[in-house]
Amino acid sequence: MSIYLKHFGLAREPFSIVPDPGFLYPSNHHRQAVAHLKYGLDREGGFILLTGEVGTGKTTLTRTMLKRLPAHVRVAYVLNSKLKVTDALASICHELGVELPSTRGLSFSKICIDALNQDLLQAHAEGKKTLIVIEEAQNLSAEVLETLRLLSNLETHTHKLLHILLVGQPELLEILAQKELRQLNQRVVSRFHLLPLVKDDLANYVNHRLHRAGAKRPIFDRACMATLFKLTNGVPRLINLVCQHSLLAAYSIEAKQVTPRLVKQAAVEILGRSNTLHPIVQQWRYWVLPLVLIAAAGLFYAVQLSAPAVENPVTQSPVTKSSASLAAAKVADTAPTNPYSALFDLWSVEVGEIYSEEEAEALASRNGLRVELIKNASLADLQAINRPGIIRLKDHNGYLKSALLSQINPFGVIVQGQDFEPLDTQSFVDNWSGTFVYLWRPPQQIDSLKLGDTDPQAVAWLQSKLAAVDKDVEVIISAGRYSQAIADQVLNFQRQQNINADGVVGRETLLRLNQLTEQGIPLLMKGSG
Repeated sequence: MSIYLKHFGLAREPFSIVPDPGFLYPSNHHRQAVAHLKYGLDREGGFILLTGEVGTGKTTLTRTMLKRLPAHVRVAYVLNSKLKVTDALASICHELGVELPSTRGLSFSKICIDALNQDLLQAHAEGKKTLIVIEEAQNLSAEVLETLRLLSNLETHTHKLLHILLVGQPELLEILAQKELRQLNQRVVSRFHLLPLVKDDLANYVNHRLHRAGAKRPIFDRACMATLFKLTNGVPRLINLVCQHSLLAAYSIEAKQVTPRLVKQAAVEILGRSNTLHPIVQQWRYWVLPLVLIAAAGLFYAVQLSAPAVENPVTQSPVTKSSASLAAAKVADTAPTNPYSALFDLWSVEVGEIYSEEEAEALASRNGLRVELIKNASLADLQAINRPGIIRLKDHNGYLKSALLSQINPFGVIVQGQDFEPLDTQSFVDNWSGTFVYLWRPPQQIDSLKLGDTDPQAVAWLQSKLAAVDKDVEVIISAGRYSQAIADQVLNFQRQQNINADGVVGRETLLRLNQLTEQGIPLLMKGSG
């Protein structure tokens, strides 16, 4: 047993982020979710949907339901959703123990579906039901979704043979709402969207997990709950992270009870300051967002973002680096405190707090945007990209913190963030980690083009944009092929724009065409569009 668990009289870890049905807190909302899942299983086949934001407990709820299934229900549990059709079918057959015959002249998909059909008929004859569960279903390709729809057609004269539970993030609903998937969407017999915990449930949730772990007394001060809710917005996974580190913080000072102050310190540690983050936020080590939640709640630093007011008359003393910095740039004090909120706001996208890379990418995707990350960028890279973005910058204590770089001008930079002094360009470069995360709006008609590619839509879009930038550019008839003549036009454009001249239409070229031909795009360098 861990020493810190023994310190609190606990038999096991109460706030592990590993989904454990034994720790499921039966809130009213979760009971409704279980009821919807049960209703879907009681129907004669079809699709069941369980959706929710990252960290709301979908997997825990799913495993709880599976644990309670009667013995006559067989389950194929597919965890990897980024599969091709053949791999998906093979995974389902493997989970159900279906043996595939060696049949020549038939495709692998045909062999799998025929074998599944025979297996399902046999199971039905024995009074058994079959359930396929697929996690992270928002990642399923259209081809796999269509294959699942075809599997749902397997039936006797009176009964469907298969239930399919799709568990995923909210964008799954948007995917299924697309016209080409309307047949699948019409076969959904039950759906439920899982929400974060409400404030009134938080104390019961924390105490429930502590009790299940063996606690005999309250460990978290009642005053912790308001702070905890502000930090996590009721997202169970974040609650578990903060609570786990709060217990460690209390143990480190030999305290028997967790106070709001320890909760705040733990949140700062795991949501931004520490270089050894928990795995769930490890991928955010270059662009950690949630630390700003702490600033937004007034829980860590109370430093004003704007330059301090001048109390004494200006003298004719020599200009120091500090005063030059103050004169060179300003830090906006009206921006949202969460840098990602501020970044999406520049793109006119309303957003709450974001807790994971998947959430940011999903939100961007839903709004026609894309998230890009550069780990070792230079100032020249920022100027070439010319889009606002999230940086990691040292504050006056030497800690790296996330902030929004909103503008570069001849006098310096404009940084919106928490606890930063205004910076001139050199000071910015000296204190910047080199990471940069930005948004841009890629054109729908084109992803990339290289010599010899044939893509009529992409080539037509490219030529229209080149002509919009330079009226002397002639439209070349190429039957949709990216020919040498068009590549020469692109090379000329790249040289004129002082970007990598390789004739390939990639992200850098698309960014510049986008900048020069589209209106309303946020830019780092104003007046450069």
